[in-house]
Amino acid sequence: MPTLMRSTAPSTKEKLVDMQIKTQIKLIKQLETHLDAGTNVDAGGLMLNPANVYADPDLAEHEWNEFFLQHPQVVGLSGELAGPGSFMTIDDLGKPILATRDSEGTFHALVNSCRHRGALVETRERGEEAKSFSCPFHNWTYAPDGSLIGLTKSSHYGQVDTSCLGLIELPSVERDGLLWIHPDPEGLIDVDALLGDELTAEFANWNLDELRYIGGDTYDVKCNWKLAMDTFGETYHFPVLHSETLGLSFHGNVQCYDTFGRNHRMLLCQRAIDEMLKQPQNEWRVTTAGLPVYWIFPNIILMPADSGCYLVGAYPIPGEPNRHISRISFYVWPNVEAGSDFERGLRDVAEGFAEIVRDEDYVQAASQQRSADHGSLEYVVFGRNEPALHHYHSTYRKALGMPPLELVDAEEVPASLNGR
Repeated sequence: MPTLMRSTAPSTKEKLVDMQIKTQIKLIKQLETHLDAGTNVDAGGLMLNPANVYADPDLAEHEWNEFFLQHPQVVGLSGELAGPGSFMTIDDLGKPILATRDSEGTFHALVNSCRHRGALVETRERGEEAKSFSCPFHNWTYAPDGSLIGLTKSSHYGQVDTSCLGLIELPSVERDGLLWIHPDPEGLIDVDALLGDELTAEFANWNLDELRYIGGDTYDVKCNWKLAMDTFGETYHFPVLHSETLGLSFHGNVQCYDTFGRNHRMLLCQRAIDEMLKQPQNEWRVTTAGLPVYWIFPNIILMPADSGCYLVGAYPIPGEPNRHISRISFYVWPNVEAGSDFERGLRDVAEGFAEIVRDEDYVQAASQQRSADHGSLEYVVFGRNEPALHHYHSTYRKALGMPPLELVDAEEVPASLNGR
């Protein structure tokens, strides 16, 4: 199974493997130190976040335009388009999109609108081995690369240059197992700039392109999309909200935390670390000790592990700041035999995880949304032990040109927060 830092450069293999081991041991020792001392990552102060950021329709429209219509998006992992002719449709980014893999294995993002009269060319969510896509209105037919290859009764229709009537192509990049799309045909995707050198290298070493898609789930949730992101930003709630679920497998309120520009990585602390720490250091594994949780700006959570990977995407619904769509995808590593009992067991585990998010985290997020909608509180408070929430919201605000949120000491918290 892949580990957190796995080399892909044979010429420097020994040096990189040594570095990877040292990096993993450093992270594990950070978790061990927090466990022994009963401490956690410290953000250095409290942060007051205006509660109306979850309900303001003008802010929601600004976010929709800047983060979703005009920003590159990770729409899945390579395994969702497993081979030539595979495809999936995407309806979360302001226009219907058809993502395909052509006969040469190249990834394409196409506007899923027939160039004749604009009808959807493909209505299925996903499929495999499609040699072409035909519009159900007049049977105009397109190749997986988007080119127009069939025009019904062309002699009756009139002379047209079919080379100009292919499906509109959107910018797309497949890199280190991540599928990127820009919803704007004139948009640019610079993965190096989006992730930075360190995180780019880390994703490359995960070998995410080897993962195989095995399913997923979709939830229509009555909460702002940022509240969905928030729930993946701390484990302070694990011993309470998840006491009978995730809390049985994880030490709550213990983590490592690192930022990479607009992105970050949390390392949650698994209870398996307790026995692992009794073993020699050369047998320590960061994926035994913890679960990496990456945030890819603005709306993607990626969680690779020994068994496979989860990817969560949260998408606003235009005009409804108090509602969003969450999509959770499940993947397994290639050594898991397709259709095996082991794969079915992993799918059951993945579905169970998604149900915990839906039935525990998102129930609380919807509860928070009610408070935001009614203006019950002027601010919500992010604790010293919630650095990811500080980073999330500071990053969002900076990207929108909003004033930053400052750290405050406990004695500086306005009296109004204390009900006085």
